[in-house]
Amino acid sequence: MSYTAPGGPGARPSLLRRRRGVVAGVAALVVVAGAAAVHLGGTGAEPSNAANTVPYPSTPATRTGSPTPPPTASAATPPPASSATPPPAAATTPDLPRTGWVPVDRAAWKAQVDAYDALKIDPVPARVGNLPEFRADCEYSHSLPDDPIVAPGLPGASHMHSFVGNKAVDAHTTAADLMKFTATSCEPAQDHSAYWVPTLYDNATGKPVETTGFRVYYRSLMKDPTGQLPMPNGLRMISGDAKKKKPTPRGATGQFYCAFYGPGDLDGIARSTNGNWPICGGDATLHFMMQFPDCWDGKHLDSPNHKDHVAYGSGDACPRSHPVKIPAITFDIRYPAKGTPAGYYLSSDKEGRSASSMHGDAFVMWDLATMNKRTKNCVLQRRTCDNHGYQR
Repeated sequence: MSYTAPGGPGARPSLLRRRRGVVAGVAALVVVAGAAAVHLGGTGAEPSNAANTVPYPSTPATRTGSPTPPPTASAATPPPASSATPPPAAATTPDLPRTGWVPVDRAAWKAQVDAYDALKIDPVPARVGNLPEFRADCEYSHSLPDDPIVAPGLPGASHMHSFVGNKAVDAHTTAADLMKFTATSCEPAQDHSAYWVPTLYDNATGKPVETTGFRVYYRSLMKDPTGQLPMPNGLRMISGDAKKKKPTPRGATGQFYCAFYGPGDLDGIARSTNGNWPICGGDATLHFMMQFPDCWDGKHLDSPNHKDHVAYGSGDACPRSHPVKIPAITFDIRYPAKGTPAGYYLSSDKEGRSASSMHGDAFVMWDLATMNKRTKNCVLQRRTCDNHGYQR
């Protein structure tokens, strides 16, 4: 997890609309519009994953019927997990398991795509916008020093994480568990996914600062929706780098910013003593936004570093190694804090006192009929949707 994608963690708005009372979703739109501009420009692209993936046929310009199921793992054998496994942890920390390539269930994926292809688009009511997205609005659920993606089966092996979404998540959670235990802190209730980030702490008090609003967008960053497919259940992804330890001064990427359009600018009316955290004026509070990849290899639900099975597209296309267009997950996180001279720290960087180690995990699990309908109605035909369908 040593690289940051275009429009990835810490993507920030390019301008500030000075109007009170605007909801966080509008702030998110401005931020991602800027992120999309970088994304479409093709600068700062992700390193190629070609070394870890057998080239996959390009997605045709027009897709009819069901796609051919992806080849089996034996037909495209990835490198041994040991070659991508991080060095052993320190003696005081439990050894992390060797997580590796997790193949998609080809029959289940084909059945989902067949159902998606057969699905008819619902009539569009008047006054529906043209932003290709749907979303889940979530609240804080619980905190644990667990990570079922990076350290599955090892409770307490991670730094503290703040979880939203599925309420049953811990170190032992599997994809089957997400569908079995479906109580969630998100709307719609058909989203059984789990989302988490490192816990934010007030540096003066040492107390956690938990989110008061965690919006998860599923959207397209491409102008041409041709070939758009839904998310497969069980997909796991990480955005950001928990090991990154760099200052986040005014104007830096990968920092928290001020939103709700109080006085001052996105970097705040002042900074913390160490310069790494904004101090917000007026009604503005601390926010963070991060974007996940929008292309998938079509073969694996996870990879040894939890990134190589997905990639960021460029222009209107996905790379040949990752030809499947999927909705881009975007976290828009709001915190009930305005900033202080003492600043804050993340559980992933207790000593650094900067925001550079901010990262996010997504373990995707939806009611498949809902995922298919939202993707086709909202993302494929470029219509603005909220938690429950078309947004009027």
